[in-house]
Amino acid sequence: MNTLQLLFNAVTVIFIAATMFAAGLATTLPALCTVFTDLPLLLLVLLANLVCVPLLGWGVAALFGLPAASFIALLLVASSPGGPFGAKLGMVQNGDVVAGAATQVLLAAIGSITFGPTANVILKTANVGGGVSLDVATLMLTVAVLQLVPFAVGLIVRHYAPSTAQAWHPVAAMVSNVTFLVVLVGMLVGNWRAVIALIGSLTLLAGFVFAVIAFALGTALATGPGARRTTMGGVAAVRNAGPALAAVGIAFGNEPAILGALAAVLLSGLAAALPIAAVLSRRRGVQLPTTPGSDA
Repeated sequence: MNTLQLLFNAVTVIFIAATMFAAGLATTLPALCTVFTDLPLLLLVLLANLVCVPLLGWGVAALFGLPAASFIALLLVASSPGGPFGAKLGMVQNGDVVAGAATQVLLAAIGSITFGPTANVILKTANVGGGVSLDVATLMLTVAVLQLVPFAVGLIVRHYAPSTAQAWHPVAAMVSNVTFLVVLVGMLVGNWRAVIALIGSLTLLAGFVFAVIAFALGTALATGPGARRTTMGGVAAVRNAGPALAAVGIAFGNEPAILGALAAVLLSGLAAALPIAAVLSRRRGVQLPTTPGSDA
């Protein structure tokens, strides 16, 4: 692994941890309890992210008649909920950051267990890619270290030292914003050849369409005010790259064609979700992150 790749990986880790830490600093325990005791919301979010979006990925891949590598990449992405970019989209759109961060962390934890079986069943049923075997314990540990722990630390600081949380939040948010841009640029620079190679195919378009429909599904399958529903849309649209990358390495030997297609799907998904979040942000104007039960 070269120096640039190591640097990119380090920045990605910082982005994920800073995003979840900032979300924790902006979250109160009562607001978090409100989210986790809202059973209709939780059930709909789980239905959308664990069932509907994976099936959507299969449907889009089949509809566009994607080649095997792109088909596998899209199914892996669709089967992997709880991407940290989902929490970031909640911030970008001035949405319900508390609900977005809470459900994103929950989905990441559950997804570390469900990803392997979900991807395996769909790939076998679609008769493409063979089986996927993943180390569930390693995935769960990764989620805990990079997402659950920073969020919990931020939450504890907010609960026991609210003035400190208020002082730290702008810095954490700035680090999240800067590293977010670096990660985006790094994905483009590091995979530009693979992305360009796929321009003649329908992979980029399929990833874009998948993200748009997933955003709509996540918004529709949610309860509460508009800010919360569209935040759930962002959580559904942006998937967790970690398990998908692990699957490519473990089950497919880091096949370049699949890695390139995976990068293309992830980038096209962000290209679809970010403008939607930006439009929502402009409509709502500059405001403090909403808490569950408040509207935009």
